Amino acid sequence: MHGIPFSLFEHDASPNERNQGGTLDLHPKAGQTGIREAGLWDAFIQHARPESDVLKVVKQDGVVLWDGNTPQPPVRNDKSMSYRPEIDRGKLKDILLRHLDGKNVHYDKTLASAVPGRRTNSWNLHFRDGSVEEDFDLIVGAEGAWSHTRKLLTDVEPFYSGITAIELWALDVDQNHPWMGMVASGPTHVSGCLRGLSGIDWTQPNIARKELVERYYNDSAIELKRMILESTDKLIPRPLYMLPVGIKWDPRPGVTLLGDAAHLMTPFAGVGVNAAMLDALELGKTLVSLKMGKFPSLSKAIEKYERELFPRGQKFAQKTVKNMETHFSADGCNHLVWRLRLAYGFLAIASAVNRWIPGF
Repeated sequence: MHGIPFSLFEHDASPNERNQGGTLDLHPKAGQTGIREAGLWDAFIQHARPESDVLKVVKQDGVVLWDGNTPQPPVRNDKSMSYRPEIDRGKLKDILLRHLDGKNVHYDKTLASAVPGRRTNSWNLHFRDGSVEEDFDLIVGAEGAWSHTRKLLTDVEPFYSGITAIELWALDVDQNHPWMGMVASGPTHVSGCLRGLSGIDWTQPNIARKELVERYYNDSAIELKRMILESTDKLIPRPLYMLPVGIKWDPRPGVTLLGDAAHLMTPFAGVGVNAAMLDALELGKTLVSLKMGKFPSLSKAIEKYERELFPRGQKFAQKTVKNMETHFSADGCNHLVWRLRLAYGFLAIASAVNRWIPGF
């Protein structure tokens, strides 16, 4: 950290206490930028899957509107990935933690409150285990949707988006459900989103799975219905929450936020982790600039970081809300295909220009 002392307090009791979820894609101008500037690119490309950046859009009647499979799929490139390669969340977390000094990472530390310290603009952290860490010049709230740190800056709380994701798990797929090998190996989870009152009692998993298929997937492929019915190890309803688009707060010395703590949004633009990594990158660069004497004080440095954080978070949130609305509209698949054609059209133009103007 450029010689800047830090402590990272992690809620989980260990790095592997819980499953980190599925995969995510890192965007060239967001997550990939953070990885590269942190010097982690070589570690990243060992686990990234550029060939997984393939999407197929099919209407309910089976008509294929978009097929991302091409004769020349994206491949690994040691210098850049213009697409959005997938990487397992657990692998990404391992890469980040492996390159930190372990003595600065403290597990099983859930923040209960933060109070002013003895020194001016310093903070003491009180944890649920009764321990206290004192005299921090800066606390960075990165503890997600229900951030305690955010309460030091604003009274605004996340609100329900109106959508619940239904998560189904099948464990030990290779042994118990070998036919699912066409989708994945090892533990597998399937998620679906419903908007409106489903009328399904999710506290009765066996009944809920059958009703889910009968009400919403009755005309779907047999394989999809079978996957839902045989994912019997876990059923988890996940209400999706969000913060207001354009959320801001007045500066407070020694406190700031990043990621979901700063701009929680639903997953319908796939930018949550990318936005958080970009926040972390910009905050890190700001603190390095402070150390180099480019700011008169820590407070001024954080004010500059937040002036850029707010519009950046708003842009990501606006895109997410728009995608959420069209995703669940009657012609949502047509909206999605239009966006894909527009995006890939720009990529094709940029690629052509780059052949004429290297580095474009």
